[in-house]
Amino acid sequence: MSLPPALAEIVEDFAALGDSDKVTLLLEFAAELPDLPEHLQTEAMEPVPECQSPVFLSVDAADPQSVRLYFSAPREAPTTRGFAAILHQGLDTASAQEILGVPSDFYYELGLGAAVSPLRLRGMAGMLARIKGQVRNQIADTGSGRPGT
Repeated sequence: MSLPPALAEIVEDFAALGDSDKVTLLLEFAAELPDLPEHLQTEAMEPVPECQSPVFLSVDAADPQSVRLYFSAPREAPTTRGFAAILHQGLDTASAQEILGVPSDFYYELGLGAAVSPLRLRGMAGMLARIKGQVRNQIADTGSGRPGT
């Protein structure tokens, strides 16, 4: 599996834990999701309807060698917020090509299937798909890279 180094490290951390500890780590990630910068408003961000909670994301691929990711997820939704934080920590500042190369089902490697419902896991898949879509659109618009998978 081809993952950017930061995301690969997160997957390894989860793989080393038992189910209850994986949930604890997911909740720790939820607490670490950074607040949105002042210049971003949720209304201008893309919603992720695959999530059970209101999640919004924004991608800035102006520099395809260091893509920036921003998420808004409610504190009352720690699972969803944790998924957003994993994607943020694992993919923020990765290159467009690294992000596009992440397998769409990489989240299975986190081993959360026994602890988190398939519906919630689908939310993480939705976030990743929307990140990739925005990256593809932005690099196609600027001609600064070629879209990947």
